[in-house]
Amino acid sequence: MKIALMTHIRHPVRPPFMGGMEAHGWHLARELAARGHEVTLMAAGDSAPPPGVTLHPVVETHYDTVYPWHDFHGTDILNGHLDCAFAKACAALTAADFDVVHNNTLHRFPPRLSRARRIPMVSSMHVPPFAALRRAMNDSLAPWHLATTCSARQLTRWWDEIPAMARVVPNGIALADWPFSAQGDGSAVWAGRITPTKGPHLAAQAARIAGVPLTIYGVIEHRDYFESEVRPHLGGDIRHGGHLSGEALAEAFGRASALLFTPLWDEPFGLAAIEAMACGLPVAAVEMGAVREVVGNCGAYAPADDAPALAAALLRAMTLSRRAARARVEERFSIEAMVDGYEALYAGAIAARGANWPDIAYAPHELSTAPADMPAGA
Repeated sequence: MKIALMTHIRHPVRPPFMGGMEAHGWHLARELAARGHEVTLMAAGDSAPPPGVTLHPVVETHYDTVYPWHDFHGTDILNGHLDCAFAKACAALTAADFDVVHNNTLHRFPPRLSRARRIPMVSSMHVPPFAALRRAMNDSLAPWHLATTCSARQLTRWWDEIPAMARVVPNGIALADWPFSAQGDGSAVWAGRITPTKGPHLAAQAARIAGVPLTIYGVIEHRDYFESEVRPHLGGDIRHGGHLSGEALAEAFGRASALLFTPLWDEPFGLAAIEAMACGLPVAAVEMGAVREVVGNCGAYAPADDAPALAAALLRAMTLSRRAARARVEERFSIEAMVDGYEALYAGAIAARGANWPDIAYAPHELSTAPADMPAGA
């Protein structure tokens, strides 16, 4: 197939990845290309696609460099920037001859473009619903426009009544990139973007209570939060190990004995959890969103904002089977299984393009392919 793979443009899609969405897009592109598909990655221009994948710049550089999300989220300035960027991207899609589009943008224009122009598309919802995108998804689904979430929990968050066009396709990883290690050194790790919703401060508190050495890995996305809530807990056996490449992070996972996983939001999946589990780490987790659905009996759980309970969960997790953690990922969360699911949906969307389905038109603020005429906001 000739596939356009659209990503969001807050961060570049290149290793080392800022977060799960960037890793998902890059590895999906790599696996699709390895299967012989012709893949165009529509992403920020400072992305670095895998070999064999063409980059189509949606914007010159990712927007967080100019409009940091924590300062501009919800503002007319950022909304206008995104609207203009994705109007231009939609114009490019209209002029191209892709067989199917995989939409990971979290923007309202691409799903409506699919509905209005009968462009075969799969839209993947990687976050809990927010108003503008929920409206777009509710008014754009069609036999040729299908939707996915990465967990059953998220599917029920997006729709009270699950539409026929919506499916669960769990995230998957390349198992060879995350080799199994049979023995840990008695320490714990935490990995992710250092931001309040990820809860590394809670991981540090729990590790200190449990008396377990902890290394926190990840980019400092929210500097004020790091300085006020995380740094005070560092010192001795609790440290920040920086932002690692995938290979270095896999080595760090393999050395440790447990992962602390501390989402403080409605966690849609938890890519870091399956990466660590593949390396053999059982998980001590805050039970939020889809965490138990992903981790299953390979983890111990605690409620949010309860550091003593999480400390107890950490000590329990360190007694669990490392081989069982690896086996769960092998059985449920391989990249092969994920891409098999997507390929089936791509084929279904393509086959349904001519379905007997009512046409629809959208107002300019709902869908535009004319960037110069775009108003700001949703």
